[in-house]
Amino acid sequence: MSAAAPVLLVIAGPAGSGKSTLCDRLVQERTEFSRVVTTTTRSPRLGEINGVHYHFFSPADFQKKIGQGHFLEWAQVHGDHEDRLYGTLKSSVYEPLTAGQNLVMSIDVQGVESLRRAARDDERLRRAMTTIFIVVDHERLEARMRERAKDHEDEIARRIATAEAELREAPKFDFTIESRTRDEDFAALLAILQKARERSAAFG
Repeated sequence: MSAAAPVLLVIAGPAGSGKSTLCDRLVQERTEFSRVVTTTTRSPRLGEINGVHYHFFSPADFQKKIGQGHFLEWAQVHGDHEDRLYGTLKSSVYEPLTAGQNLVMSIDVQGVESLRRAARDDERLRRAMTTIFIVVDHERLEARMRERAKDHEDEIARRIATAEAELREAPKFDFTIESRTRDEDFAALLAILQKARERSAAFG
């Protein structure tokens, strides 16, 4: 529990930018932080726990929550075998913030735009939220994708095209991190965190 006004760090960036790694490291090294638990209709993978890694919903339950206005943001993600729904419940953000908990989350640029719209009408979210985009140059990004060796060439090409579109959104973010090494990126995140705390404290 933080004595100061809580902050919500929202981190976006292309696939291979290291945004999830940054979130994980922040939670590990700064115990005052927790990750926002997002929601999905995909099945749990080995070792994943409902309510810890994700909130796992059936498609029908997810759609019901959409209709009831429970999501801050949600999106349909097209996959090879099935379309999946992903989203962020209002309760997953507002309840921890109200309790004074600092939060971090990794999300795509469309999700960030939805959060910005929500923040215009909600002072709690507007005060807490700081958006961060991880910028990765083309050569470094392609090398990281190939190092992971999980995707075929056409999938790598698709991901790079998506990344280039996402990079054009970077100027809309509060802060950017020019990705280099993991340690340098984390140091940049900690510097942004200090500024985010100052912004939150000065809000209003």
